[in-house]
Amino acid sequence: MNELKLNRIYKHFKGDLYLVKDVVLDSETKEELVLYEALYGEGLRYVRPKEMFLSEVDHEKYPDVEQTYRFQLYDVESVAHNFKK
Repeated sequence: MNELKLNRIYKHFKGDLYLVKDVVLDSETKEELVLYEALYGEGLRYVRPKEMFLSEVDHEKYPDVEQTYRFQLYDVESVAHNFKK
């Protein structure tokens, strides 16, 4: 199962990176929505149903995609170890 982690970077299966900011509720339906910010361009913020955010890629529609999930946790290594005092 794909688990959501706040304040972490996720890679969309089409390649762009996003920072997950929060989980919010739709005021009418109480559905959980993921609030996330693009790490490119103007840094626009988006919301998407949590269930959809965590869903698997439709490999019938996108047969060449190797990523399992629509958004997948993306580990970013620190470059701080490259700097010496």
